[in-house]
Amino acid sequence: MQLINMREMKERQSGKIKAIRARGELGRRIRDMGLVPGTEFSVKARAPLKDPVALRIAGFTLTLRNSEADFIEVEVE
Repeated sequence: MQLINMREMKERQSGKIKAIRARGELGRRIRDMGLVPGTEFSVKARAPLKDPVALRIAGFTLTLRNSEADFIEVEVE
């Protein structure tokens, strides 16, 4: 297993959230969206300019800006 930043993930790649590095309001907002350590997800798609990214988590699709994904450390195979 390898730890990387969520921004570095490719389309159709799966991973598991290991840590949220954001603090304060941004950290709370990320966690409120369901992105907490232990959550498994996959990258569904990316916009043409690579921002935002669409994630598939627990039966729903969530879009996230790369500036937010920078604060999420994930484990990938």
